[in-house]
Amino acid sequence: MGKVSPEPGFHTNPSTASTKVPSPCDEFPVFLKDLRDVKDPVISATYHESNDGRVSPLDTPVAPSASSSRHNSKHVSVNSRSELLATESWLTQSMEKVPQIPAIYTNGRRNSTNSLLLQAAGKLEPYEALGNVSIEHMVPPPSGPDEQHPELKIGGLHEVSLLTIHVLVPADDSIKAMFIGVVVLAQFMCLAGLGQAIAPVKIIASGLGVDNPGQEAWFSAAYSLTTGTFILIAGRLGDILGHKRVFVFGYLFLGIWSGFAGFSAYVGRQIFFDVCRGMQGIGSALLAPNALALLGRAYPPGIKKNLTFALFGAMAPWGFVIGALFGALFSQTTWWPWTFWSYGAAAFALSAFSLLVVPKQLAKEAQFAGVTNVPGFDWTGSALGVIGLVLVNIAFNNGPLYGWSTPHVYFVLIIGVLVLVAFLWVERRAESPLLPVSAFNGTVTYTMALIGIGWGSFGIWIYYSWRFLEEFRHLSPLNVSAQFTPALVCGLIAAGATGFMLTHTPVSFTMLIAMLAFFAGQAISAFMPVHQTYWPQMFVSILIMPFGMDMSFPAATVILSNHMPREHQGLAASLVNTMVNYSISLALGIAGTVEVSVMAHDGTLEDAIWGVRCAFFTGLALAGCGVLLGVSYFIKSMIKEGWKVAQH
Repeated sequence: MGKVSPEPGFHTNPSTASTKVPSPCDEFPVFLKDLRDVKDPVISATYHESNDGRVSPLDTPVAPSASSSRHNSKHVSVNSRSELLATESWLTQSMEKVPQIPAIYTNGRRNSTNSLLLQAAGKLEPYEALGNVSIEHMVPPPSGPDEQHPELKIGGLHEVSLLTIHVLVPADDSIKAMFIGVVVLAQFMCLAGLGQAIAPVKIIASGLGVDNPGQEAWFSAAYSLTTGTFILIAGRLGDILGHKRVFVFGYLFLGIWSGFAGFSAYVGRQIFFDVCRGMQGIGSALLAPNALALLGRAYPPGIKKNLTFALFGAMAPWGFVIGALFGALFSQTTWWPWTFWSYGAAAFALSAFSLLVVPKQLAKEAQFAGVTNVPGFDWTGSALGVIGLVLVNIAFNNGPLYGWSTPHVYFVLIIGVLVLVAFLWVERRAESPLLPVSAFNGTVTYTMALIGIGWGSFGIWIYYSWRFLEEFRHLSPLNVSAQFTPALVCGLIAAGATGFMLTHTPVSFTMLIAMLAFFAGQAISAFMPVHQTYWPQMFVSILIMPFGMDMSFPAATVILSNHMPREHQGLAASLVNTMVNYSISLALGIAGTVEVSVMAHDGTLEDAIWGVRCAFFTGLALAGCGVLLGVSYFIKSMIKEGWKVAQH
């Protein structure tokens, strides 16, 4: 770490000369954002800034340029809290419009009166410099006036240093590509972990001596359950311990338990395999929120960041389909445990690779570096939240197995609900709550409901579509996996369309389109005949569903980011991930209950088909509720804000 070096002709203030910024030669510097209250401001300055980025003293007349007809007076306060992290805040009288990137905005939004724009300033090898900010140290001028930078003299005081702000991503394109790749592959691995057990579900069940569809559903439900349950905890751990540390450990943890899942073939017990799948889900939970945090800290708001997040979202269908393909391939050609061993090997490789290419600076605490009163970890709330969510989910997924009339099923549900009530009570009184109740408002609740309903419908669609094709059309797992490959192309198209819509239409409209896609895909599958070719309905359904996935996730993230308090911005992506994964697991239990309850259990093919079709109808009903809720939210947004494009 090196000290701030004054530019030639500048003079430093001894009280602030120790302020440090990261050296561009040894590690990635911190991206300056997320202001928190600081009691000891170090340096400040007041200046004019034109639309074309020119800066001049407050008491100097400024002539409008050809590209600018307005100037804004700004007060900037740059505070250094440690040698690792500095933050900015500013006040302005008015701002109607700010330039587009390249630039950094401290609160992550353009066209906002709460954002500080830092103009682009070329490159400082080996890192890209995103901005230069001239700062006055409020000291008397030297005995001899320094005329090298007369434009930086302000109100009789002298400009004394130049602070250069850098991004976290290296300027070298190859290193940057490796960084992006290893981070977005986290989303790929999370969905591949789901798909790898759905495709060969019958082969795995046969190897473990399982023949009950309810028990087979746990192969997927256990994974989604723990992923959704532990994401909030994983996100908080990333804030406290450093996102890189938790991210690297997430890949490692995922690899270890994938290996154990493969060895369950030797154990021969379903419960051991389900536990391993649940532990795999914890690995995915460690990856998902911290991957988003790494990308969020690496790029300022703008086109590059939007494209990077769109690529992250596009990995969802790719991960699921590729995971299913390899699961089917290994299960049919070699032995099903190789599905998990190869997946574990890939996770180990990504763990080692991420250790090398993810910026070293991101191993530091993300939000609280240099702050003495770091918020603690909410152990009580975390324990209650995990126990409550797990018990409720177990009850819903055991209902189809043992029947809801069995005492232990509804007893577990009652205990789970009571524990969740206790969790909410604790969170209202906790100093550092895992889930701050104050962060919730009507819009956040709307969004959470939409994500839960939409992705719950998707979970039913993907699981029962696979069963329908394998059991009733008698297709092999590899053949079914091949039929889902069009989702790869549609996923990329959907990601591109989402990036365009988020910058040209209200985000509530994007969310409504996502709900319509979930409903349309579900409706087409629910009514398809058994003796029908692939193209009329199944193919069309597979083309539509990726639009629901890839539109709802980023849209929900933007909505929560725009409507949650600033101090809870890190919570937004974690909440979306939690609802996505937990709703899949919970919806499978609900659909399984419907399937079992409507069947006559006479062993006929027609009875089995009717059970699966009613499960489809359950997903269709959920998607229909999502459409109604999406329409309601869109109308509410139009009345309140009009056709307003979200700033993100």
